[in-house]
Amino acid sequence: MGASSAVSLVRFGVGTSNHELRLKKWTRRLLWLDTRKQFRCCADMLAPIRQSEERRFEQKTSAHGAGIKPSSSAMPFASPKSRFVSKQEKFYLRCTPRLTGPQSRDTPPKRDTGIANEKDWGIDLLNENVNESGINEDGSTWFRESGQDLGENGYRCRWTRMGGRSHDASSEWTETWWEKSDWTGYKELGVEKSGKNAEGDSWWETWQEVLHQDEWSNLARIERSAQKQAKSGTENAGWYEKWWEKYDAKGWTEKGAHKYGRLNEQSWWEKWGEHYDGRGSVLKWTDKWAETELGTKWGDKWEEKFFSGIGSRQGETWHVSPNSDRWSRTWGEEHFGNGKVHKYGKSTTGESWDIVVDEETYYEAEPHYGWADVVGDSTQLLSIQPRERPPGVYPNLEFGPSPPPEPDQPQ
Repeated sequence: MGASSAVSLVRFGVGTSNHELRLKKWTRRLLWLDTRKQFRCCADMLAPIRQSEERRFEQKTSAHGAGIKPSSSAMPFASPKSRFVSKQEKFYLRCTPRLTGPQSRDTPPKRDTGIANEKDWGIDLLNENVNESGINEDGSTWFRESGQDLGENGYRCRWTRMGGRSHDASSEWTETWWEKSDWTGYKELGVEKSGKNAEGDSWWETWQEVLHQDEWSNLARIERSAQKQAKSGTENAGWYEKWWEKYDAKGWTEKGAHKYGRLNEQSWWEKWGEHYDGRGSVLKWTDKWAETELGTKWGDKWEEKFFSGIGSRQGETWHVSPNSDRWSRTWGEEHFGNGKVHKYGKSTTGESWDIVVDEETYYEAEPHYGWADVVGDSTQLLSIQPRERPPGVYPNLEFGPSPPPEPDQPQ
């Protein structure tokens, strides 16, 4: 017999035999244990749940020769809802009051971290319209809201927005998650965040993942992109990065990045791109340069094109002094596919070479990270459910007048 049944017996005045006296004693013990459990739960609510797990960005990058390669760094912001939550933490979360503010995210993004996978963001959209706010014990404020927007052609955008501000307004942050879909099969998952901290650093970042049908090939295509920028509050320093990746179901792949940075009197730029046609043809290029306020400039660029073991590489390294003196060295390679390579080059200081050597040709005809990889890492994007389409209603498909332009390439 459970505690509730025992309480009912006592409440209705059933006789007090030895059996019933023992029952009363067990009832009091069960109620004490239950009260103790509730007290421990409420006490644990006051202790912050340890959020020490850092999200790691595992990016498969391909070689860019002389270009700078994105590094695999720890993402600086913790996931608002980790996918690896322990049983103990789940118990604490059930005891947490509903009006608990989101965890502060007043940390700028890191450079050269490329495009994160969707799991690294921990996007968890609410299934109801929410508009709530509060004040924490330290005087900081927070808000959280969610909803959905509807439009023509079955368009739907579900979104969640959250943010916070310190008690003295020296630091603040906002973060928005969304998913979009329509009746054409278009699906989109995205994040935008911005903020500033007490040191005066400010930043902005956006990330998107898109599934759609290519209007020229009718093939499914997944595109991922990220933009990041940050500015120091203590010195003349800041940076901006734009990354993009495009994949289709037949192996066509395009990747690239544009970067800019400044640290006091020095500025630098970098652009690189990769293009695989899915049939063995590959184009890669990198162009980077830097300059100082005194007038010194330097840079390096290269390009390679290959198909079926035949192709070429060429590049240039250059330097300009403050008094406009220029030095440069150009070089090139012709690969004939038969073990012979023609190498040539010259410089402004009188260097020159023109030789044919026996050398194996090596290049990457396929990307390290391709269609199968991006599909496997896009489960949340692919699981987006569009609005139900009424019978007899068909999506409006609009096709552009011409194919999309090729990405920027060095001249």
